[in-house]
Amino acid sequence: MALLSFPNPVNETSARLVAGGVVTMATAAVAFDQPWLLAPLTYGFAARVLTGPTLSPLGQLATKVLTHRIPVQHRYSPGPPKRMAQGMGLALSGTAAVLAATGRRRGAYRVLAVLIGAASLEAFFGLCLGCKVFAVLMKLGIIPESACESCNDIWSRYPDGRAAAA
Repeated sequence: MALLSFPNPVNETSARLVAGGVVTMATAAVAFDQPWLLAPLTYGFAARVLTGPTLSPLGQLATKVLTHRIPVQHRYSPGPPKRMAQGMGLALSGTAAVLAATGRRRGAYRVLAVLIGAASLEAFFGLCLGCKVFAVLMKLGIIPESACESCNDIWSRYPDGRAAAA
């Protein structure tokens, strides 16, 4: 596996654990007024966009330690929409970091509230807003269908040819 790659498919359990870590870090930054937490938060998103979990401490914790200890049947989803979701997280956390660094903490924390909301939907309900945006952009032709062939054929994800029960 190349360093600058992203897993495809993505283990949903790992994705939800990473999202839970994001919720925890971002909430701590706001609740305890600790804007320095935006640096590791933003780094984590950048690392996950570029390398998946490879260079992300939170990604490594989720994929190498925690996921395999959770006794559930793991489900998988296409990687490209999850990568886009990480990119959206990078944009939000990076914006919050710049705002905080320029003395605009209130603005930074408002941006973090959006990030906390999106990450909470993923962590607690398995709803990936970035994945939904990806699908809309594919329908509009902004993202070509070739960017995610498996997004177009949900049946190919299951060996017996039928979709798994949600």
